[in-house]
Amino acid sequence: MTIHQNLIAGEWVGSDATRNINPSNTGDVVGEYARGSIEDTKAAIAAAKAAFPSWSRSGILERHAILRKTADEIVARKDELGRLLSREEGKTLAEGIGETVRAGQIFDFFAGECLRLAGEVLASVRPNIGVEITREPVGVIGIITPWNFPIAIPAWKIAPALCYGNTVVFKPAELVPGCSWAIVDILVRAGLPKGVLNLVMGKGSVVGQTMLDSPDVHAITFTGSTGTGKRVASASVEHNRKYQLEMGGKNPFVVLDDADLTGAVEAAVNSAFFSTGQRCTASSRVIVTEGIHDRFVAAVGERLKGVVVDDALKAGTHIGPVVDETQLKQDTDYIEIGQKEGAKLAFGGELLKRDTPGFYLQPALFTEATNDMRISREEIFGPVAAVIRVKDYEEALAIANDTSFGLSSGIATTSLKHATHFKRNAEAGMVMVNLPTAGVDFHVPFGGRKGSSHGSREQGKYANEFYTTVKTAYTLA
Repeated sequence: MTIHQNLIAGEWVGSDATRNINPSNTGDVVGEYARGSIEDTKAAIAAAKAAFPSWSRSGILERHAILRKTADEIVARKDELGRLLSREEGKTLAEGIGETVRAGQIFDFFAGECLRLAGEVLASVRPNIGVEITREPVGVIGIITPWNFPIAIPAWKIAPALCYGNTVVFKPAELVPGCSWAIVDILVRAGLPKGVLNLVMGKGSVVGQTMLDSPDVHAITFTGSTGTGKRVASASVEHNRKYQLEMGGKNPFVVLDDADLTGAVEAAVNSAFFSTGQRCTASSRVIVTEGIHDRFVAAVGERLKGVVVDDALKAGTHIGPVVDETQLKQDTDYIEIGQKEGAKLAFGGELLKRDTPGFYLQPALFTEATNDMRISREEIFGPVAAVIRVKDYEEALAIANDTSFGLSSGIATTSLKHATHFKRNAEAGMVMVNLPTAGVDFHVPFGGRKGSSHGSREQGKYANEFYTTVKTAYTLA
């Protein structure tokens, strides 16, 4: 099997490799991908530093053309890349293709942003002096991405970094290097100069730590666990570098008595269980007022009976497998914890057997949960959700906000009054009304509050706040 190598200073290098396994069929080897060393990572950082002066002053048409060509190829190959994504991560094929298209849209958006780089010209308070405010690239950007969105998250970090004239050292998650390798390969063939983008696959304790330790990495954007995010922050403070963190979530979905029952059930099931619940925006706390509670729980149970858990590539599959054995154990451990805490396992939670060996878990729905239980406070990152019964809207809002996280928050209601109040008072970076908590557009800001995020927002034009630095220049006329 061909080893997919690391890209350092424009050259494909590396022979030590690990195998990537399909979670829908553990006998299926997706590919072999190089495992980078400390020396590889240092070489990649040096290459990015050397390439920065030229790339940071490159023409906007050059950047536009490269990003646009990348976007076009990703979309043209959406079926192929979507299938690769589903094989290595476990999303259904429809979700894999959809995520691939989104990656193409992200590159297309930032290709356009290359042509919209703007500043300000202001009058000084002093006579005969002009003031120009411009944005310039930061330098070498370290990019560390997670396994749950193996093509979209790399896209929404790499595209703006390159758009605004930065150079990149990119470390994808060990579980899902395939899509990341494909994006880098496409960018290279689109004409990206040597050293501008460097790919170093491998262990976080090796590649990621070397990036954190280097004073030549001027900014780091990280998506992943809260614990690792704290280490990124600590190391970045040491080097006085910019850092951007997207971490966990314990997102609430509120269902009020006046909600449309069918719509509320669909939104809740999508929020909690689709993509196997492996989304930082997934809602694992469903907060339901008592007037609709019993009908809602019964309807969700009926809806879950029709959900098909199977091979991600098989037609008719609604939910694929959990990503790997470690994550599966975490999910089943939390199911056991919930039962010991006194919550009622109203549906699912069983390991499933399918035609191919994989990490299959039936969605688990708890009822009679309280907000002080671990299953209501800690991020599980799997198809496990807990229903919390509350008296009214005021209690629902209080429970929704009673969390150390603040990424996404949703409500199902036909009341304009409550919808408006919730949008203003939900302590989250993103609020959904009569929609799933997961699922955001590619051209608008993404991010949260509290323990979910740190730093400026990702995606859309707001990305320039992280990937650029502001310069103010004065000129005497």
